[in-house]
Amino acid sequence: MIRTMDLNLEKEVGEMKIVLDAGHGYSTPGKRTPDGMREYEFNREVAECARQELLRYQDAEVLFTHADDRDVHLKERTGRANTWGAQAFVSIHANAFGNGGWNTAQGIETFCPVATSPDSNRLATIVHRGLIQATARKDRGIKSADFHVLRETNMASILCECGFMTNREEAQLLKSTSYRQTCALAIAEGVVEYFNLTLKTIGVSTRLYKVQVGAFRMKKNADSLVAQLNKSGFPAFVFTEEEFYKVQAGAFSEEVNAKRLAARLRSRGYSTFICY
Repeated sequence: MIRTMDLNLEKEVGEMKIVLDAGHGYSTPGKRTPDGMREYEFNREVAECARQELLRYQDAEVLFTHADDRDVHLKERTGRANTWGAQAFVSIHANAFGNGGWNTAQGIETFCPVATSPDSNRLATIVHRGLIQATARKDRGIKSADFHVLRETNMASILCECGFMTNREEAQLLKSTSYRQTCALAIAEGVVEYFNLTLKTIGVSTRLYKVQVGAFRMKKNADSLVAQLNKSGFPAFVFTEEEFYKVQAGAFSEEVNAKRLAARLRSRGYSTFICY
């Protein structure tokens, strides 16, 4: 389904105007893995997931500067962001190295403008830290670059490279829904911290959101998974319910926190289920 840029600037009106820019487009030449995944597929899904997360917060308004039916010109992207009065611009990408074949380059790096920009630097520091912690990928650091979307924007601007399409392992991650959600939540969480946003409140609830990682008939299997999770840095325990030994790695009063833990667990290869 083709979806053009969101031209309705009246929606989700708030005080913090955030641009999420999915780099390139479906038909951009060369921007794909050696086995055919288009970079834009990753970029747009991360942007959409991050948008959904950000709109859970008060005073957050999100604008897309990309489009599914064309590779929007860079000047048009930055022009729209500036005209709209955005306060943060996050361009989402997947990296590449070499001449189109597989290689060993890997990791995540985040770019700031070459010109001094304390706000951009702070946004980059927060978002990059979150991406590294959430994905556990190699930290390639925060760098400066003379990219158009960083140079021509009038607000805090960063560009995130979330992994290498030319690395076999990272290409598989970039194709996965769980990794895309993990990156999106890390980016959104960084923006939330940058603006110090507060979740929208819809009444008071005592509901607990639990992150379940497994359910077994035999307790020894549940105990084995708990030991594995604890060794990986995810405190877990076993509880019994409906004749099953269930492994739980967290319980939260806010669903967003359960989703973040679930995304981190999925990025490590675990299956998760959020229940309450």
